[in-house]
Amino acid sequence: MHQSVLLSEVLAGLALQPGAVVVDGTLGGGGHSAALANAVGPQGRVVALDRDAGALDRARKNLGDRVDRCTLVQSSFARMDQVVSGLGLSEVDGVLLDIGISSDQLDDPDRGFSFMKEGPLDMRMDQQAPITAAGLLNTLPETDLARLLKRYGEEPRARAIAQRVVSQRGVVPFRRTTQLADLVTEVYGGRRGRIHPATLSFQALRIAVNGELEALEAGLAAGLRILKVGGRMAVITFHSLEDRIVKQFFVEHQGRMESLPEGGAKWVGALPKVAILTRKPVVATDAECRGNPRARSAKLRIAERKEQD
Repeated sequence: MHQSVLLSEVLAGLALQPGAVVVDGTLGGGGHSAALANAVGPQGRVVALDRDAGALDRARKNLGDRVDRCTLVQSSFARMDQVVSGLGLSEVDGVLLDIGISSDQLDDPDRGFSFMKEGPLDMRMDQQAPITAAGLLNTLPETDLARLLKRYGEEPRARAIAQRVVSQRGVVPFRRTTQLADLVTEVYGGRRGRIHPATLSFQALRIAVNGELEALEAGLAAGLRILKVGGRMAVITFHSLEDRIVKQFFVEHQGRMESLPEGGAKWVGALPKVAILTRKPVVATDAECRGNPRARSAKLRIAERKEQD
């Protein structure tokens, strides 16, 4: 089974009791779900979601006898409230979101997520979805493509890359991962340092293809709707765009006391109300980063749903 990041920190933060019901919104290889199943015990339940049908098949094997405590559903976590309702549940004790791409997806060249592997420029988490990375590269106007690279990848050379893509696709359409990786490397004048020049461009296209930021916003809201009072939500992110959304969402629902002109104060904020349990995001230990380099960029934030005053 692949290494799940911040596993002990997630379990401690969610503080699940035996018999609890928890949603794992990003099943992946099943590492987190397996640990959650151990935590809730035979009387508990893990509702595990993933958009990737292949992930459900792999996780079902990895979970072993713990699969009996898990309900595996092919769905985006953006719709977790509908999934939970469809299972006859009104509320849950915990929600976990591990945002981003799984190691299994990244390591499969046929999925097209990695600039280090030759494969089709696909990048769809749900392979029934209509839009691929190649489709975006070959059809978006130059200004729209530059805007996409800048917004989702924070790519400093977005305009130059978009210009080169539009020029090259007129001769040879983009179909393979190495085409894009080589083009971005050329724009940067070659590869220097530890980080590959195509990192941000691939990130931007993946986020756009899968609507990841929009799904994150919807998933946070859906998770909070189904969380019982005293229940906790844990969210692991891997880059600043995601972390910013989670931080802002929790702060809005934490609210604040605002003074009234006539005296006294009132609470102002989005509902349902939460208490933020992580003043700063939790990061992986040096030991975990040595054993699992993917953990270096992981940030964990946790909030608990509270009664409205």
